[in-house]
Amino acid sequence: MAIVTQPLRDEHRELMPELEVLEEAATGAESANAPQLLARALDFLQGHLIPHAQAEEAALYPVVDRLMGAPKATATMRRDHVEVGRLTEELAALRGRWKGTPADWTDARRLLYGLRALLVVHFAKEEEVYLPLLDEQLSAEEGRAMFAAMEEAATAAKAAARADLA
Repeated sequence: MAIVTQPLRDEHRELMPELEVLEEAATGAESANAPQLLARALDFLQGHLIPHAQAEEAALYPVVDRLMGAPKATATMRRDHVEVGRLTEELAALRGRWKGTPADWTDARRLLYGLRALLVVHFAKEEEVYLPLLDEQLSAEEGRAMFAAMEEAATAAKAAARADLA
C-alpha cells in the first residue's frame, strides 16, 4: 500500500519539535527573556501552525468528510483549530500587556502548556485516524491534488498572516 499521506506525515514530523518552543516559553515565563520567548512562540503559532490548520480545513478535511461519508466527520478537529486560534489570540494579548508579574507567568504557562497538549493530541488523532484512511482510499493522483490544494491554501494563509502582523 502506498503512503499517499507521506507529505503530511513529513510536515507533522517537522512541526512536532517546534512544539518545544511552546514548552520553552512556558518554562521561561519568569525569566528576563520571557517577552522574546513569547514572541518566538507566537511567530510559530501565527506564522506556521495556524496556516497549516487553515490548509487542512480547506483541502484535507473535506476529503476526509467525503471518504467517511459524513459531512461533519472532522467537526471535532475543526473545533481544535478554533481553540488553538482562541488561545493564540489570548497569548498575543498577554504579550501585548506583559509586565512580568506572577499573574503574567501563570497565564503564560496556562496558555502555552494548554496549546502544546492540545496540539500533541490533535496531531496524534490525524496520524492515527485520518491518515490511514486516506492512505487506504486515495489514489496517488488524488493525494497529489489534495496536497497541492493544501500547499496553495497554506501559502495564502501565511500571506494573510504576514499582512495581519504588518
